[in-house]
Amino acid sequence: MRSFVVGLVVAPLLTVSVSAQDMPLSQVLIDGEQWQQVGQGYKFTEGPAVDQHGNVFFTDVPDSKIYRIDAKTGKVTVFVSDSARTNGLMFGPDGRLYGCLMGDRQIVAYKPDGSHDVIATDVSSNDIVVDSRGHVWFTDPANQQVWHVNPNGKKRVVAKGWRPNGVILSTHEGTLIVTDSNAPHLWALRVEQDGGLKFKSPSYQPLVLPPNQDRPGSDGMTVDKDGRLYVATHAGIQMFDTQMRPSGVILKPQNRFLSNVCFGGTNFDHLYATCSDKVYRLKVKVKGAPYFTRAKRGE
Repeated sequence: MRSFVVGLVVAPLLTVSVSAQDMPLSQVLIDGEQWQQVGQGYKFTEGPAVDQHGNVFFTDVPDSKIYRIDAKTGKVTVFVSDSARTNGLMFGPDGRLYGCLMGDRQIVAYKPDGSHDVIATDVSSNDIVVDSRGHVWFTDPANQQVWHVNPNGKKRVVAKGWRPNGVILSTHEGTLIVTDSNAPHLWALRVEQDGGLKFKSPSYQPLVLPPNQDRPGSDGMTVDKDGRLYVATHAGIQMFDTQMRPSGVILKPQNRFLSNVCFGGTNFDHLYATCSDKVYRLKVKVKGAPYFTRAKRGE
């Protein structure tokens, strides 16, 4: 049975000390605040994305459903009841919810009524990001590549040669950051004006490994308005400062697979986490940086 009401405190938080640090995790966490359960009873949650009102949408991939968390009430309702195993989600500047339809091998943009427009076809996909100009990038781990779709709908492969997983843009939208679950770091690539990618380099390192683990399991990511990056890993939510230095780890809300994170809520000051069969939120001191808070890059 699914629970659609914010639940009880479920887990303490963990801060990892880091030297030479001007943006420590203490600037983010609020004393006494704990993870709260938003929903439970799902098969596998993924893809949290926030709209301009702070409502958070997430997917239950095996169950082919997309859910909406009301920013004001915390109530969870079904947004799409047959999503063809949609995985990653991200809102675009047109107000549509872009998604990776793994079952139909499509990238689509969901309208407010749950219907959708097809953005790209015959593609394998996992996670997705959209910039303030309407450019789309999505990862294709099965074929070890990253795709780009321009605002006119033209698709092309813009990076390849490793197994990309999660993807996010920096706050200035000039850098695309990509995870590889097996790598001890993240990948940073410069975004060209036409959506192309250059100068791929290992960044945001080292990632913390939990005991008896030989891979970080890095997956989905988000950024805050000050430029910090947050990545879901086996160890928890690992935070990095604007210089790509590790700042600490927020303990997972439960001891199960942590897939993704995003900021949401009416003030965008809650960190939402999709963690296996449940979804959680944590109130923090900082605010997220979704597309509508960013200045557009010049064409």
